[in-house]
Amino acid sequence: MNEEKLFQVILAPHISEKSTRLADKHRQMVFEVRPDATKPVIKLAVEKMFNVQVESVTVTNVLGKRKGGRNAGRRQDWKKAYVRLKPGQDINFVGQQ
Repeated sequence: MNEEKLFQVILAPHISEKSTRLADKHRQMVFEVRPDATKPVIKLAVEKMFNVQVESVTVTNVLGKRKGGRNAGRRQDWKKAYVRLKPGQDINFVGQQ
């Protein structure tokens, strides 16, 4: 796959209490990814971007919340990827210290 497209697969890290707990306990990172991304493509993208080795990838489609009230509508659906790193690997989002 084209390197340029690989860098567009991962949109952002998903930071929450659950993702922080997963990172500490199971070496799993959570990313927001493009809706058309597949597991092998996500694995290649993470390995290229962060220079780590990926053990497995699990993908979840997240449905947007429905909002009521005067301006009823719905948030956009998105895709979330749980990426498990091999032992000894780590991704530091803060930067080098």
